[in-house]
Amino acid sequence: MELQEIIALVKETKTFVENRERAGHIRTKGRADYVTRVDTDIQDFLAHGLGNRFPDIQFLGEEEGLHEMSGDTYWILDPIDGTTNLIHDYQHSVVSLALCEKGEITLGVVYDPFREDVYHAQKGKGSFLNGSPIHVSEAEALGETIISVGTSPYDRELAEKNFQRIQRVFDRAQDIRRTGSAAMDLAYVACGRTGGFFEPRLSPWDFAAGMLLVREAGGQVTDFAGEPLVFSRRGSVVASNGKIHEELCGLL
Repeated sequence: MELQEIIALVKETKTFVENRERAGHIRTKGRADYVTRVDTDIQDFLAHGLGNRFPDIQFLGEEEGLHEMSGDTYWILDPIDGTTNLIHDYQHSVVSLALCEKGEITLGVVYDPFREDVYHAQKGKGSFLNGSPIHVSEAEALGETIISVGTSPYDRELAEKNFQRIQRVFDRAQDIRRTGSAAMDLAYVACGRTGGFFEPRLSPWDFAAGMLLVREAGGQVTDFAGEPLVFSRRGSVVASNGKIHEELCGLL
């Protein structure tokens, strides 16, 4: 599979992201859950482009929702991770594309069109930012790093419990951060900008590519109980540099 061809295709989505008029066409899917014309344009563009190049690989995109896949090899796409950010021109949104083969993520690309940053990983080959190798933080404890968090805005019934988790982590870490894009947060763990990230009830397209980035950069990704992630349903996600994983999970 030609990695550079896939990256080049993903980078073509920048023109859609820059279209502020299309970003203003908003449909509400649920509380704090929105889709814009940019989301649907990018999904249609990549589904068509990938389908032409790799006709035997199925496609799972956020805008069609979770459903059972008939084959064991398929793309997992979040056309815009950070749609609410995009609506407000708060420039922290990324395109996240992963390839799942027989229950494993073997390729992941996270593209930040605002900074022209391309994060990519292939199973067993390491993680890279704009072609240069990246590695997770060397922090040995929460007190030596910052942690990014997600607030699960679609599931407000989780707020009290989740903000209690956030406070427990805040009390132990140097500080916390929130970008509003789980895929971006995972990419930042992979390149060592943060020591970890957590959020409950993420969907596979939120974490699939970023999970591989973190693992190939030397880190660890599990659910809150320390179990492997599943790509057929929503679930809690905690990522770290590995060295602080036990400490972080213990607070969640």
